[in-house]
Amino acid sequence: MGNKIKNIGLISLGMIAGVAASMQFSALAQKEAATPLPLESLRQLADVFGLIKSDYVEPVEDKKLLTEAISGMVASLDPHSAYLDKKAFKELREGTQGKFVGLGIEVGMEDGYVKVISPIEDSPAYRAGVKAGDLITRLDTTPVKGLTLDEAVKKMRGEPRTKISLTIARKDEDKPIILTITREEIHVQSVKAKIVEPGYAWVRIAQFQEPTVDDLVKKINTLSTQEPHLKGLVLDLRNDPGGVLPGAIGVAGAFLPKNVVIVSTNGQLASSKETFNASPKFYAKSMTLDPLATLNGQAKTVPMVVLVNTGSASASEIVAGALQDYKRATIMGTQTFGKGSVQTIRQLSADTAIKLTTARYYTPSGRSIQAKGIVPDLMVDEYKDGDGLNSLRTREVDLQKHLINDTDKKAETATKRDELEEEQRLIALERKRKPLEYGSKEDFQLAQALNHLKGLPVQLSKVKEASKKDDAQDSAKEKESVEKKGGTSK
Repeated sequence: MGNKIKNIGLISLGMIAGVAASMQFSALAQKEAATPLPLESLRQLADVFGLIKSDYVEPVEDKKLLTEAISGMVASLDPHSAYLDKKAFKELREGTQGKFVGLGIEVGMEDGYVKVISPIEDSPAYRAGVKAGDLITRLDTTPVKGLTLDEAVKKMRGEPRTKISLTIARKDEDKPIILTITREEIHVQSVKAKIVEPGYAWVRIAQFQEPTVDDLVKKINTLSTQEPHLKGLVLDLRNDPGGVLPGAIGVAGAFLPKNVVIVSTNGQLASSKETFNASPKFYAKSMTLDPLATLNGQAKTVPMVVLVNTGSASASEIVAGALQDYKRATIMGTQTFGKGSVQTIRQLSADTAIKLTTARYYTPSGRSIQAKGIVPDLMVDEYKDGDGLNSLRTREVDLQKHLINDTDKKAETATKRDELEEEQRLIALERKRKPLEYGSKEDFQLAQALNHLKGLPVQLSKVKEASKKDDAQDSAKEKESVEKKGGTSK
C-alpha cells in the first residue's frame, strides 16, 4: 500500500518506522575470514570506484563513495541492519539512555504529513502549544509531503538551542499555525504508572531503555504503597517499539519466578546461541546490585493483562511472549509487529559502527516471533467500533527483505486487504475521533482489560470472529479435498 499508515515513533530517537532493535553492544571482532575473499568481485568494485572517480559528471570524495558502499552493503541484508555514521551512532546511544536533543513529540504519518500523537509533558513542543492531532505540513521552508517519517524526524532533530519553524494544520482552525521552537535535550519517561480504579493498576512502558528496570521497580513499589492489596495489573506495551534486550529480560523477570528462561537466541556465531534467564547477570547494570531485589512481592502474584498492538515490537514482544508462555498474564489487543531478530552493534571506530542482525530470538517454549509476532489470547480492537488505523499499519512481514520465520512458515504470508477503500474509510473515521490517550477513561482496550480482570464480559474483535469463520472454512475445504482423494483427515 502506497499510503500505508506508518508506525509511531518518538521524535529524535532515530528509529525507522518506530521499530527499535533488541540491541546488544560489542566491539568488532577481529578474526580471520571463514572463506577466501571473492577477488574477482572486489576487482569489479575497485573498477567501479575508479570509473566514478574518473568519469562522473562532477568530483566525488573518496570517503563518500566508500561510506555509501558500506551503507548499501549492510542495508541490503534486511530492514534492520544498517551502517551508523558519527551522527547516527551518537543518536542510537542517546536513545538507549532515554535522552535526546529534539522537540519532544510522539509522531506518526497521515496523508503524507507528520501527525502529532502527543507532545511530551514540559517539552519545547508542549510549551510552544503543539497539540495531539496536529498535522505538521512544513519544517522551516521544507514541505513535509514527500518525506518519509525518518527523514522528517531527522529534520526536527538538531543541536541544543537551535530553532526550527513548524507549520501546523489544526482541526477547526481556518489558517495554518506557525510555531518557532527551540530544540532541547529531552529525557523520555520510560515507565508511567497509576491506579486507574480502586485495586487496579496500569503500568505503561513506552520504550525499553537502560533505566527501564529500575524505573519499573520504583513505580510498582509506589503503586503497592497506594494499594497494598492489588486485585489486578495492566501492563501496557502498545506502540512500544522495543529497545535494549536487558530491559526486556528485567521487565519479564519482575513478574516471573527467578531464573526462569525469558528468551533464547540462535544465529551463525557461537556467541549468538544463548539462553537468557531472569537472573541479574542478564538485566542488572551492576553485577553486585539486583534492581529486582527490592521489588514488592505483589508483582509476582497479582493477576495480569498485557496490552499489545501492531506497534508493539522487538523487546516488547519478548516480554509478551514470555508472560504468555508461562501463562502468567492474559495477552490482549491485536497481533504485534513481528520483529524477532537481534541487532548487535559492532563498533568500527570511535564514532562509527554497524548495526548487524546476528540472531533470531525465541520465546521460552521455542516459538519464533519473526514475521509473525505475538497473537493475543483475546483479540480486542482499539475502539469499540473497530481497530481504527492500527489495522493498516505496516508489520515486519510487509517489509522488503525481512527474515523468514524459521519455525512457522505460515507466518511468511502477509495479510492482503482491500486496501484503498478500507484505508479511506478508516482515515475519514479517525478524523472524527478524539486522539486516543492511553490510560484514560476513553481507552477502550484498557477498559476491556479491567473487565477481564474483574471477571466481566470482554468485547472481542470482529476481525477475530471473521478469522475463526475463515479457519473453519479452510478446515472444511481441506477435509473435503482429502475425502475426494480417498484419504482420511487427521
